[in-house]
Amino acid sequence: MRIIGGEWRRRVLRFPEAEGLRPTPDRVRETLFNWLGQRLDGRHCLDLFAGSGALGFEAASRGAASVVMVERAAKPFAALRDNATLLGGDSRLEIVRADALEFARSTNRRFDVLFLDPPFRQGWFERLSPLLPRLLSDDAVIYAEAEAPLAALGEWQTQRSGRAGQVCYHFMRRGESSDAN
Repeated sequence: MRIIGGEWRRRVLRFPEAEGLRPTPDRVRETLFNWLGQRLDGRHCLDLFAGSGALGFEAASRGAASVVMVERAAKPFAALRDNATLLGGDSRLEIVRADALEFARSTNRRFDVLFLDPPFRQGWFERLSPLLPRLLSDDAVIYAEAEAPLAALGEWQTQRSGRAGQVCYHFMRRGESSDAN
């Protein structure tokens, strides 16, 4: 996996093969960061199902104030730590080994950007949706990948969306829906 923008642009990171691991493709990450703005200066990001870390590392590379990457599985977690070390052990990166739902329930921190790329067909969005208001700042945005289109997650409405292969991706804000692809 290659970081496509920011201070670590062109850096290649390694991650293990793991069932259900779907690194967000370069083209989709490029679209996402066009939607977010190329720089995330001062923003606090949460990559709740970090997997390969593609989204979290990209956010840190683009100036996020902090990025928390949560991963439950041992091999991807170890790879996340190794890749963070490879990038210089940047203090903006925090790698947490935990269940996503338990982390969301237990943290007292609030985030400005939430990356959600959970395993498909396991009901994660329904379980996480009630926790979003206490997890996210008032003007937070959500990027979500799912097996089917999502109109909303609680108060967050899809503003833009796209499809890459079998993955539907969504950019969400609080308020009115206006899917402009």
